[in-house]
Amino acid sequence: MKNTEQKIAELLLQIKAIKLSPANPFTWASGWKSPIYCDNRKTLSYPEVRDYLKNEFSLAVQEQYPSVEIIAGVATGAIAIGALVADELGLPFVYVRPKAKEHGMGNQVEGFLDKAKKVVVIEDLISTGKSSLNAVKALREAEADVLGMLAIFTYEFAVAENNFSDAGVELRCLGNYTALTEHAARIGYISADEISTLKDWRKDPGNWGLK
Repeated sequence: MKNTEQKIAELLLQIKAIKLSPANPFTWASGWKSPIYCDNRKTLSYPEVRDYLKNEFSLAVQEQYPSVEIIAGVATGAIAIGALVADELGLPFVYVRPKAKEHGMGNQVEGFLDKAKKVVVIEDLISTGKSSLNAVKALREAEADVLGMLAIFTYEFAVAENNFSDAGVELRCLGNYTALTEHAARIGYISADEISTLKDWRKDPGNWGLK
């Protein structure tokens, strides 16, 4: 897994899916100030990166969840990669909306999901885990047996770890914040002082920009 974490860090920085800017932080939709911005949807535009993610996810599913029967993607960021993984494994695919539609059938889970089926959820990014676990909740309400979640990248927030633990959901990520910052420092993308800033942000992201 260590080699995978390093490769993910290399690829995400290379294609600018992740940008680091400690001196001029980004503002997230939540209002948090952040020295990092991640848009894993960009991975879909690069066939080599896309194939790498598909293959790594597929191997992880086979090794960790051999009894899986359905792959689910979290909308919208993980729909495409989830479908690619399902296709690679020859499994059915569904995706989960942030909330149920207000028209038509009012679905939150799109696609055919039979009751009690064993599901592995694919996600693109883990921050606090709230939206990801909302998808798990919808699947469980549809009477699916959620085996676990696999994600491309995690910021490694303590709140996310607690949220997944409280929900009883196993989370595994191909890449993470620690490996990303270490690689960025190794290639000279960030300085030693900036590493300290990035570590401080991860400890208390909600209040970091207010200090």
